[in-house]
Amino acid sequence: MMALSPKRMSVLVLSALILTSVQGVSANDHEHDHDHTHHDHDHDHDHDHDHDHDHDHDQDSDIYAGYFDDDQVKDRALTDWEGDWQSVYPYLEDGTLDEVFAHKAANGDKTAEEYKAYYDKGYQTDVERIVIDGNNVTFFENGEEMSGDYQYDGYEILTYQAGNRGVRFIYELEEASDDKLPQYIQFSDHSIYPTDAHHFHLYWGDDREALLEEVTNWPTYYLSKLNGDEIVEEMIAH
Repeated sequence: MMALSPKRMSVLVLSALILTSVQGVSANDHEHDHDHTHHDHDHDHDHDHDHDHDHDHDQDSDIYAGYFDDDQVKDRALTDWEGDWQSVYPYLEDGTLDEVFAHKAANGDKTAEEYKAYYDKGYQTDVERIVIDGNNVTFFENGEEMSGDYQYDGYEILTYQAGNRGVRFIYELEEASDDKLPQYIQFSDHSIYPTDAHHFHLYWGDDREALLEEVTNWPTYYLSKLNGDEIVEEMIAH
């Protein structure tokens, strides 16, 4: 191998230092400390996205946080939410989720009590369980069971006050066993294209457009097989 002169060696070392400095600035430019909404409303759910040049991971993180392009949104079948789901509201009421609110307070701008009050309004619902099988949705409310078939009715992209966006995937009642069933159900789970949901927020009612304006009450469901501690773990992880 040819030996380098001292002068040539100095030039190479200097060039390497300059390149390292430039790369360091570029990496820092991709670090976002998002203090934005977790859901499609003004939720205080903090994410520190340290982008590590894993582009698929970066893209998923940004989508989850509500930053995406319109052409990334794809239609979804109701089977994306297939399963047996439980409301998390009882876990808020019995104190199980207090650990989650304490975690938020340690990283956010509210006290644990303020977070709990905020989510109390958001999670509140009498529908303690939902079972989705194909196009059939069964609601369990106050000991009663109501079941109906729903068909896809498109999606709506919403822009929120915090500057991020969300997608509501909408389904319309087609056939029902009970006239108390809502005409429309709208899912929000932070995903914007076909994928199996791990939890979701559900809006329901008879006025499609009015539901899109609902941003303060978002009943939230996790799989019924999870216990309270496992739900706490899931929430803190996200």
